[in-house]
Amino acid sequence: MPKRQYDLIAFDWDGTLFDSTAIITRCIQLAVADVGGSVPTDARASYVIGMGLMQALAHAAPDVPQDKYPLLGERYRHHYMAHQHDITLFEGVSGLLAELKSRHYWLTVATGKSRRGLDEALHSSELTGVFDGSRTADETAGKPSPLMLNELMREFGAAPERTLMIGDTTHDLQMALNAGCDSLGVSYGAHEPDSFASLSPRAVLHSVDELRQWLLAHA
Repeated sequence: MPKRQYDLIAFDWDGTLFDSTAIITRCIQLAVADVGGSVPTDARASYVIGMGLMQALAHAAPDVPQDKYPLLGERYRHHYMAHQHDITLFEGVSGLLAELKSRHYWLTVATGKSRRGLDEALHSSELTGVFDGSRTADETAGKPSPLMLNELMREFGAAPERTLMIGDTTHDLQMALNAGCDSLGVSYGAHEPDSFASLSPRAVLHSVDELRQWLLAHA
């Protein structure tokens, strides 16, 4: 085996491990319509994936007044809950995580989901207990703040240069940059990979299999 470069690997959830981008985008659009806002385009709605919920909805629906944000969040959760069991892991994710775990990396999640939302997703995808740690936006701060990664690194005693963040959005890669960590981008999620270059990921991978090959060769 090549010399190991990282100790802690942090994954984003939606669009990186979980094939949820299309449903989240549609649920945002439906929620905005429910409160009378201008329905965002697919591109605008998908751009906010990875942010904390209120931060995301405020960006996606700038014409919705702040006093309607609680209702907007409620309507988003209503639509998402109706479809949450339609969402699955990307093919190959379970095997990838098992292989990394057998090599004794600390595996973590850093996500814009709520703690309740992440716990439900871990349970439904049968990944409860697979990750060594996790942070959610409602526990810390939304991306691209580095707080999630800083707390995970502190919890496990991992140095920034020994930590790798993997995500599908510029928010994930900017968070890694802000925390002084390396990152990998994946192109099959919410953001177009053309926007990744300025954030200096080690690589941009186009499938879970490509991600697996990169990690086994370089991580």
